[in-house]
Amino acid sequence: MKKIFLLLTVALFFACKEEQKQVETEAKQEDTFKPITDADIESGVIYEANIRQYSPEGTFNAFTKDIPVLKDLGVKVIWVMPINPISEVKRKATDGQFTSDIEDEKERAKYLGSYYSVSDYKAINPEFGNLEDFKNLVDTAHDNGIYVIVDWVPNHTGWDHPWITAHPDWYTQNEKGEIIDPINPDTGESWGWTDVADLNYDNMDMRKEMLNDLKYWLTEANIDGYRMDVAHKVPKEFFDEVTKELKQIKPVFMLAEAEQPELLEKAFDMQYAWEGHHLLNELAKGEKNADDFQAYIKKQDTVLQDDDINMNFVTNHDENSWAGTLKERMPNKKELFTALTYTMPGMPLIYSGQEYDLDHRLLFFEKDSIPKTKGDYFTLLQRLGELKNTNSALNGGKDAAAYNAIDAGSNVIAFSRTKGDDEVVFIANISNESVITNLPQKGSYLDYIANQPTELKGDAIELAPNTYKIYVKQ
Repeated sequence: MKKIFLLLTVALFFACKEEQKQVETEAKQEDTFKPITDADIESGVIYEANIRQYSPEGTFNAFTKDIPVLKDLGVKVIWVMPINPISEVKRKATDGQFTSDIEDEKERAKYLGSYYSVSDYKAINPEFGNLEDFKNLVDTAHDNGIYVIVDWVPNHTGWDHPWITAHPDWYTQNEKGEIIDPINPDTGESWGWTDVADLNYDNMDMRKEMLNDLKYWLTEANIDGYRMDVAHKVPKEFFDEVTKELKQIKPVFMLAEAEQPELLEKAFDMQYAWEGHHLLNELAKGEKNADDFQAYIKKQDTVLQDDDINMNFVTNHDENSWAGTLKERMPNKKELFTALTYTMPGMPLIYSGQEYDLDHRLLFFEKDSIPKTKGDYFTLLQRLGELKNTNSALNGGKDAAAYNAIDAGSNVIAFSRTKGDDEVVFIANISNESVITNLPQKGSYLDYIANQPTELKGDAIELAPNTYKIYVKQ
């Protein structure tokens, strides 16, 4: 009898321990996997993770260990560039050459192809690790209060994707019945994306399977949404349906690589500020002035709804590799325009390596690596990220702060952002000569970058060439 009682006691003990463990696990998951909120987006910084080039290893694990560093930069959303395997058929070695054209095996092996030539939507690129490694990346981000969105390529696949042979009717075909790469509708000629096959969105079966693949990563890896590549080339109603279906699983954050406000009506939360980015480049070169900037901001009031967000950026993977580094495009002005992207309406982007003052064009089809030395620019991003995270005057989204243009002359970009009792003032001399202009604000402010208390008197202020100030109301 005593033996039976002892066995029952032991069994009950372990049952209670198991139940306690389950409760603790569920509690941890509840704390860790909080759904994305408007507040996070209104005060956030987004980070584009180029896993291949982020570290010498080029793996998920090497990136994951640095996620706390991104938290220190004010990052609320990590956008991971495509995680899927890359096609080997028609794999690009350069912008106009396939690896199959290279006879030397060693030379051919160094070309890894384009991230955007996907061979399997539901698999992990083995270069980066495995599924468990990716799940750990997502979990670690969540533990640090950061959401993860995955770069998705809905417009086309690689040439050895299983759909090519199993469902050729899921692809665009020419009059000979041959699958083709994406075509420019204005010219009827190829865009030059010859390493990918164009998907046919008239086929409803393809759409259904694409949706299933998108759902997979939410349920399997608990990601928080997607960045949709070339979103303007995919039918709007497809994305409307996608977001509706994904939100049945969990709240999601959707970024469109497009600048078409109609995509923001139902499907997307944020779009690329391509026009704004090109304007920043033109301002840096002296081709546009402060009046052009204020006209651009005013235009956004007419094209965006109250809860729409522009993603502001001075660089990204395309701009760095193909258009040039910040040093090339914004010599002596990168700090000024970086600060502008944090203080103007929208969410600022950091691209892998930018935080370490990356000064070379990362290779696109080959292995490369970014520097990892923290300098003055890293400190600047820390300070700007902290201000974006904590001062409501820089909020965007549904409860956005007000934007108040300040007329300070054609060579000076000036404005204030206000919400409640908070106010942030940005003023920048974008010319190569010193200027004296008026700033109407009066009272106690913090010269934020210099970290010095300042009394503004509503009168003249002098700015050296290509310099800026951020004043925070005290």
